[in-house]
Amino acid sequence: MDAAPRMQTTAGRLARLGFADGARAERLLDELGPEAAGDVALLGSLVGTADPDLALTSLNRLAEQDPDVLGALRADPGLRARLLGVFGVSAALGDHVVRHPEHRRLLGGAAAVESPAAAELRAELLLAVGADPGDAEPVAADDSVATLSALRVAYRGRLLHLAARDVTGAASLAEVTAELSDLAAAALEAGLAVARSRHPEAGAVRLAVIGMGKCGARELNYVSDVDVVFVAEPREDADGAVDEHRVVQLATRLAQGMMRACSATTPEGSLWQVDAALRPEGKAGPLVRTLASHQAYYRRWAKTWEFQALLKARPVAGDTALGGQYVEAMNEMVWQAATREKFVEDVQAMRRRVEAHIRAGEAERQLKLGPGGLRDIEFAVQLLQLVHGRLDPLLRRRATLPALAALSRGGYVGRDDAKALAEAYTFLRRVEHLIQLHRLRRTHVVPEEAADLRRLGRSLGMTADPVGEFTARWKRHAVEARRLHEKLFYRPLLQAVARLPESEARLSAAAAQARLEALGYADPAGALRHIGALTSGVSRRAAIQRTLLPVMLGWFADAPDPDAGLLGFRQVSDKLGATPWYLRLLRDETAVAATLARVLGTSRYVTGLLMNAPEAVSMFGSDAELVPRPARALLSEARTVVGRHPGEAESAVAAVRGLRRRELLRTAVADLSGVIGIEEVGRALSALNDVTIQAALDAAVGKVEMERRTPVGTRFAVIAMGRLGGFESSYGSDADVMFVHSPLAGVPEREATEAAFAVANELRRLLALPAPDPPLLIDPDLRPEGRQGPLVRTLASYAAYYGRWSSPWEAQALLRARVSAGDVELGTGLLHLADPLRYPAEGIPDSAVLHIRKLKARMEAERLPRGADPALHTKLGPGGLSDVEWTAQLLQLRHAGRLPSLRTTRTLEALGAAVTEGLLAEADEAVLADAWRFASRIRDAIMLVRGRAADSIPVDARERTLISRALGYPPDGTEDFVDDYRRATRRARRVVERVFYDD
Repeated sequence: MDAAPRMQTTAGRLARLGFADGARAERLLDELGPEAAGDVALLGSLVGTADPDLALTSLNRLAEQDPDVLGALRADPGLRARLLGVFGVSAALGDHVVRHPEHRRLLGGAAAVESPAAAELRAELLLAVGADPGDAEPVAADDSVATLSALRVAYRGRLLHLAARDVTGAASLAEVTAELSDLAAAALEAGLAVARSRHPEAGAVRLAVIGMGKCGARELNYVSDVDVVFVAEPREDADGAVDEHRVVQLATRLAQGMMRACSATTPEGSLWQVDAALRPEGKAGPLVRTLASHQAYYRRWAKTWEFQALLKARPVAGDTALGGQYVEAMNEMVWQAATREKFVEDVQAMRRRVEAHIRAGEAERQLKLGPGGLRDIEFAVQLLQLVHGRLDPLLRRRATLPALAALSRGGYVGRDDAKALAEAYTFLRRVEHLIQLHRLRRTHVVPEEAADLRRLGRSLGMTADPVGEFTARWKRHAVEARRLHEKLFYRPLLQAVARLPESEARLSAAAAQARLEALGYADPAGALRHIGALTSGVSRRAAIQRTLLPVMLGWFADAPDPDAGLLGFRQVSDKLGATPWYLRLLRDETAVAATLARVLGTSRYVTGLLMNAPEAVSMFGSDAELVPRPARALLSEARTVVGRHPGEAESAVAAVRGLRRRELLRTAVADLSGVIGIEEVGRALSALNDVTIQAALDAAVGKVEMERRTPVGTRFAVIAMGRLGGFESSYGSDADVMFVHSPLAGVPEREATEAAFAVANELRRLLALPAPDPPLLIDPDLRPEGRQGPLVRTLASYAAYYGRWSSPWEAQALLRARVSAGDVELGTGLLHLADPLRYPAEGIPDSAVLHIRKLKARMEAERLPRGADPALHTKLGPGGLSDVEWTAQLLQLRHAGRLPSLRTTRTLEALGAAVTEGLLAEADEAVLADAWRFASRIRDAIMLVRGRAADSIPVDARERTLISRALGYPPDGTEDFVDDYRRATRRARRVVERVFYDD
C-alpha cells in the first residue's frame, strides 16, 4: 500500500475521533515521534479535551522546548489530564507554558490538585518581586521591567495551576472565583510593594486598598479589570506631623505606583487594568481620600449606584486595619440607602441604561450585560438585598450566590426561583470563564464561530452535539434569568418597602414584635420575617394571606407553640401557595384554617407529614373527613396502587407508603382535634399497618417471583404480635410480627422455605427503604428462639417448637397474635395451633406464674433507662403500660382456657371481660384502664409534639408544657398534668400489686 491511502486512512480515523483537521493532527503526532503516535493514553487524553487540535498544537510547541514532556505525561496521568485539559481550552496559557516550560511541573504531583491559601499566594507573588512577605509593609527590590515581568510570570503560573483544576473539575465555580480574587489581591499587594520601592517617602502614610465589584465579593473572573478604592490616613508613629493634604499626596503616589505595577505592559504582557473609577466623584475625583473625606462624600453627595457598588467592598491589600474601618463605616450607610428618595427607581433605571449602551449586534450574545445575562441576576439580587437587608442582617452578603441563598432562606425569593437563578448564574459564569481563558482577554460575548461554540460545548461535557446542546442550554438559562429578573427586580412591593421611612419601619417592627411577644411568640423577629414573606406583594395570593394572617396569628397564639405553627404555615404555604384551591379553602372554610393553625402549632409530626403531603389540607374541613377510613377501603386502594407498578416493587411500595402518610396525617389530626380517642387511634394505626404490610407483601411476592422466574410455591402469612396484634399501635410503633408458610402440593419443602425466606426478607427491605415518610419497621424478634431462630417456619415447625421448647413468655406473647396479612386460612391455622399454649385448659401452672412475675420484676429493674424517673416512664414505670398489660395477660393465661370471653388480643377488652367473669373488681378495672389510656395518650402526644418517639415524660419544662397542651391542659396546667399522671399510675400500681403479684 502506498503512503497516500495510509495517510488518508489515519487522518480519517483522527477526524472521526474528534480532530477538526485529521491530516494536520497526524502530521503533528508524527512530529512528536513514533512513541507518541502509538500512545493510546495520550491520544485518548487529547481526544477528551475541549479542542483536540488546539491541545495537540500546544503540546507540539512545548515538546520542542521541553523534549522530556512526553515521558512526564506517560509517567503521570494526572499531569497529562491537567496539562492537555488546559491546552484544549486556552491558547494563551498554552503560549505561556511554551515560554515557561518549567511551569508544566506545577500541574504534576499531589500539589497540583490542592487549593493554595490566600496567604500562600500573597507570599509567592511578593517573593517574585523581591519583597519579604514577613514584613508588615513589604518593599520590593526595585520597579524594573524585570521585576514586573517576574510578577506576571508568577501570576500566570498560579493562573495555570487554577485553570488546570477548573477544567478537570477539581475546583468548583465558587472555589475558582475566590482563588482568582485572592490571586488578584496578592498581585495588588506585590504591586504595592513595588510602589513602595519607588516612593519610600510614602511610608509616612497608611494606605488601604479596598476591592470593589467582583474582586471585593471574591467572585472575580479570569480576566477582568480589578475595581478598587483607596483610603489613606497618616501614620501615627511618623516623624513630624503630616497634614491631610500631604497624606493624600503621598498616598496618591503610592496608589499610582501600584496601579502602574499591575497595568504596565512588559515583555510578559500586563496583568489587568486597576480601575479606580468607582471612587467618589469617579474619575473626576481625587484618587485617594481620607476616611473622613469618604464619609463626608457618601453622607452628602453619593448617588444610589455608589451605595450599590459599596455592597461588595472588602479590604484586599495594604493596611487591612484601616480597610476594615472603612468597610465598617461604609456599611452603616449602605444598609440604609434603600430609604433614599426614589432608590428603587434609580437602581432600575441604572439597569436600563446599562442595557441601552450594549454595542449594536451584541445584545443577544452578551453574557454579562444583555437580557438574561449576569447583570440581570446580579442587579435583582443586589436590589433585594439593599431593600430588605436594612432590617435583615442575614442578607448582608457580598457574593451573588450566597446572597441569593440567603434571600431564598429568608423567603424573599421562592426556592424554585432561587434555584433557577443560581443554576443560570453558575452556567453563565462558567461560559464566561471558558471564553476568557481561550485568549486571556476580557470579553463577555459568546462567539459566533462553530469551532468556538464546539469548544465551549465540549468544555461543558457536551459531546453528542456540542454546538446545538450548548446553544439550547445557554438560551434556556438566559430566558429563565430574564423572566425571574423582571419578576423580582420590578416587584411593586420593593417601592412600598423602600419608601417606608427608616424610623417608621423600625418603630413598626418594634411595635409588631412587642405585639407578637405578648401573644406568646418566642421569636417575634423571626415571626415578622415569616409574616413579611407570606404577605409581600400585590398578588392575589398575598392579598388573601393578608386577610388570613391577622386571624391565624391569634389561632397560632392559642396553640402550644405559636412559632412552630407560623413556620409550618409558611412552609405549607410555600408548597401549596401556587395551588388555586389552597388559599381559597382557608379563606372560605374557617374550620380548615383553624384546624390547620391548631395542629401546626401543636405537632411537629403533623407538620412533617404535611411537608410531604400538603394537599391533605383539604381533609381538614370537617370531622367526617378526619374519621379513619375502613381497612377494607384502604386495602382496595393500596392494592390498586401496587397494581399500577407491575414489576416495580420499590415504586409500588413507595406509593403505598405515600398512602400511609396521608392516612397517618388523617389519624393524627383527628386525634389532636378530639374526633377520635386513644383506642380508636390504636385501631386505626394498626389497621393501616396491616394494609401497608399486605400491600408490601403483594409487591414482595411479585418481586421474588420475577427474580426466580417461578411462582413462590408456598402459602405465606404474616402474624401480628405485640401492640400491632392488640390493635394498640402508636405513631412510633414497630410492627412486631411472625412469618409462617406452607408449601403447595408437589413443591419440595426446602424450595418452598427458600422462597418464603426471600419473600420475608424482601418485605422487610421494601418497608425499610429510605423515604420521606415515617418508617414502618418490621420486627420479627418475638418468633420462636427470637433472633437466633429461623425467620420463617412451617406450621409443622411451629408445632414442634411449641410442643417441646416454648417458654411461659412465649405463651404470653402469643396472647396478642392475630393474622395481619397474607393467607388468612394459613394464619388462622397457626393461631389454632397456638391456642393450647396461650389459653391452657387448666390455666398456667404456679411455676409459670412465678416465672412471669420474676421476668416482670427483672424487666423493671434492667430495662428502665439509666437516670430515668420511673414514676414518669409511661411504659416501664409503676402503674404504666407494662403493669396494666401484664396484669391483663396474666389473667388471660390463668383463666382464658375455661373462659372464652378472655380470648382477645386487646388489653382493655381483656380487662372488661375479667370484670364480667368476676375475676376483677369493676373499680380496679376502671383504675387500670384509666392509667393505660393516660400513658398511651402521653406516648402518642410525645411523638406528635416532638416528631420522635419516647417513653418518658420529658424533664424539660417547655417540652412538658407543649405535651400537656397537646393533651388538652391549659397553658398553666403543666404541673396538673404531671400530678394527674402520678396519681393515676399510683392508683394503678396498687391494683397491680394486688392482682398481679398476690394470689
